[in-house]
Amino acid sequence: MSETKNESGADKQAGWERGLLEKLALEQFREQRISRRWNVGFKLFFAVYLVGVLIVAMGDGMGDGMRGSSGRHTALVEIEGVIGAGMDVDADRVVTGLRAAFEEEDVVGVILRINSPGGSPVQAGYINDEITRLRKKYPQRPVYAVIGDIGASGGYYIAVAADTIYVNKASIVGSIGVLMAGFGYVDTIKKVGVERRLLTAGENKGFMDPFSPLTPDDKEHAQKMLEDIHKQFIEVVQKGRGEKLVHDQDLFSGLFWTGEQAIKLGLVDALGSASYVAREVIGAEDIVDYTQKQDFFERITKGFGVALVRAFQTDAFKQRIMLTLPMGGAGR
Repeated sequence: MSETKNESGADKQAGWERGLLEKLALEQFREQRISRRWNVGFKLFFAVYLVGVLIVAMGDGMGDGMRGSSGRHTALVEIEGVIGAGMDVDADRVVTGLRAAFEEEDVVGVILRINSPGGSPVQAGYINDEITRLRKKYPQRPVYAVIGDIGASGGYYIAVAADTIYVNKASIVGSIGVLMAGFGYVDTIKKVGVERRLLTAGENKGFMDPFSPLTPDDKEHAQKMLEDIHKQFIEVVQKGRGEKLVHDQDLFSGLFWTGEQAIKLGLVDALGSASYVAREVIGAEDIVDYTQKQDFFERITKGFGVALVRAFQTDAFKQRIMLTLPMGGAGR
């Protein structure tokens, strides 16, 4: 009898444990199923969201260059941000927009709306040259530059190619100068105990190396380059502004002024916004944007490529000659 009772108790104990394990397994299965549902749902939501973003972005990119107006109108080309290849203001895109604007028969006049601290002297030069060429080819279409918050250095370099320059009284204008900025880490690597090993073929290949002392020859050569580019900048401004410029010893010193001050110096012509110029000066209030912008995929691929290159660059390669307003590291 005792053995029978013990067996019966053992069976009950085993049955209870089995039932508990089954319940635990079932709960775990339910949790896994819920987790999978949430996981699938989240992935589906993210996929739908991503597709939506891509559709909007592609639609925005497809809209670039499309003309929403017919008949007589004013063409607008934006010069917004830092000037440089692959940057906010890329000469290739700006030139494409300018050509489209000038070639359109219904365009009465062209407005360059500028808000730029500057950047690459080469890219700014390309844009200036193209504006000059198009003005000669289409003399019946006047070009007006309208400077917003800032039209300095390379931004101003572009503006002087226009027939007339308009500003706001508080706009920042000028900075007709060139700079080349970098850092030197000679004492730093000595303190850290790092040995610099620089091998070159060509006695000047290590020019301006940030981990080597700045030599008098390096400084002299860099200064000559800067002065040559500065001279080119001055010649472009004098050609564009002509006798409008007031003789002032600080005019080409790299200083910058407010819009009101710039009018007195002959750097710009008058106060006015883009809408004012289109309505009152050009006589075609309808403004159509001809600005060519990067599409979504171009922005991603170029941004990734630039970040990758910069990650492997040394400061020696980062030193660039810029026509720039030296505020917050902006370029020409």
